[in-house]
Amino acid sequence: MENHKKLAHLLDVTQCVGCSACIVACAQTNYPDMLNAENTGWESLPANIRRVSAELARRPVELLVQCQQCENAPCITVCPFGANSHDPETGQVKTDPSRCVGCGYCVTACPYDARWMHPKTGLPVKCMGKGCESLLKAGKDPACVAACPASARAFGDINDPSSAISQRLQHGRSERLMPQKGTRPNFFVVVNK
Repeated sequence: MENHKKLAHLLDVTQCVGCSACIVACAQTNYPDMLNAENTGWESLPANIRRVSAELARRPVELLVQCQQCENAPCITVCPFGANSHDPETGQVKTDPSRCVGCGYCVTACPYDARWMHPKTGLPVKCMGKGCESLLKAGKDPACVAACPASARAFGDINDPSSAISQRLQHGRSERLMPQKGTRPNFFVVVNK
């Protein structure tokens, strides 16, 4: 069955000011009970976004990385219990906690280091936590997009040419991270206007 939508994230590094508002918004929206804790693997707030240094368009940049919502997602293929799958309506990678045993294979398999183990549940988590899922169901943007003061983020259906994300992709040069991995990510980084 073909997806009706293909939801994707966009990060425009030409507009990002590095303020971390998206990281704070993610933590407040998805993990409010852990705001005084730290995601020890990433040494930051417990959020689904982490700061990394990378090279794009042949220059070093600071990136804010999260789940790439890959079409060929290693976290799906590696799970021995079928706990990870694509949502048939949106194309997003989802985890079914009732099927997950917390083995962490999906965390290890992610080439983007975009998953982490929740210290209280022992289950893997990733971008599109319960708080952001509620926002989407209400017709709103994810917390990271809504919080960005520089409009450096966008989210939406890239199968809809009139969507805001599609329009931004048409007017800037973008790259996908680690194309050599063959994951076909749905996370776009605008590197030039």
